[in-house]
Amino acid sequence: MANEKQRRRRAKEKRHDYDLVYIDEDGVEQPVERETEARKPPSRLRRGTAEPAAKGGAKTTAKAKSSRRGGRSGRVVQPPSWRRVLRRGAIFAPIFLATVMLLGGGKMTFAKAIPQTVLLIGVFIPFSYFMDRVVWRQQQKRLARDA
Repeated sequence: MANEKQRRRRAKEKRHDYDLVYIDEDGVEQPVERETEARKPPSRLRRGTAEPAAKGGAKTTAKAKSSRRGGRSGRVVQPPSWRRVLRRGAIFAPIFLATVMLLGGGKMTFAKAIPQTVLLIGVFIPFSYFMDRVVWRQQQKRLARDA
């Protein structure tokens, strides 16, 4: 039996007049027939007809392509650069220093924590560049496959 919250939600859904629609490949909303409702994937179904799916018509960015496919639209991945990775390392250096100081307990002095932090940053920066490169290559392969 449904609890009170579920009953209220069902009653609210029955009060509002809406149509179930899905967005086709061209970004146009199409009404869903009752017999085909179960066959459409839930991510493509949308309640109401107030706004179109893709604003601006034929955008060809990666974000627009992924939203038309019905997949997750993440942020656009930029090509890897050492400048961005060094900036990221500068942001994480104080965090690493604080972590080393806290994990060292009462025996860890500032002078002892600096070399360990430098070692952590020395490992973090190349690893971060490598991960950026891996993500960039995956995105390029995905875009080439979808195009």
